[in-house]
Amino acid sequence: MLANLAFNIIIPVVIMTYASKPEYLGPLWSIAVALAFPVGYGLYELLQTKKVNFFSVLGIVSVLLTGGISLLKLPAEYIAIKEAAIPALIGIAVLVTRYMKKPLIKVLVLNEAIINWPKLNERLVSINKVAEFEKKIDISNYIVAASFFLSATLNYALAKWILVSEPGTTAYTEELGRMTALSYPVIVIPSMIMLITAIMYIFMQMKKLTGEEIDTFLNQ
Repeated sequence: MLANLAFNIIIPVVIMTYASKPEYLGPLWSIAVALAFPVGYGLYELLQTKKVNFFSVLGIVSVLLTGGISLLKLPAEYIAIKEAAIPALIGIAVLVTRYMKKPLIKVLVLNEAIINWPKLNERLVSINKVAEFEKKIDISNYIVAASFFLSATLNYALAKWILVSEPGTTAYTEELGRMTALSYPVIVIPSMIMLITAIMYIFMQMKKLTGEEIDTFLNQ
């Protein structure tokens, strides 16, 4: 967690805030150097785990888009749209895949790393509660989707509020750094609360329907 905060937020914020003046890196080079840290860390994680992590790839794409928009000096509106579009698309995907064999919620949140699905399904079948539990999954699905839509709304509002200077200027780069710094408390914390709510809701329903302790169906 500390490494994630350092490479994705703290270091980029410090570089864009304090090194964007003309006598240092300048507005454009400071953006390029700052965004190299989250991209580099994301690629390092992929190489270390040797697994393609959905969020890691999405994070790298998001950072590259931010860098591209900023270096091309496109209007700040593009940053705001990009910031809102990525979580909004994930939210839509969460809703759409609920009709598929393996909903996205079971990939991103309630996956095999957390829940022992074969064991849980066996218990649900034995007590004829499969359909009822699927309805509870649907409710959790809506909570997760709502968390991404909330993130999209807050992302857009934050970008529109902070990015007011001309792209390519020192002031704009400093604003980009400020937006990055505020994104964690303003966006991540509320979204995480909703995601945790979705997980806790499923855990409570799991215990209620099966009559077993939650630990019974968790992967240790």
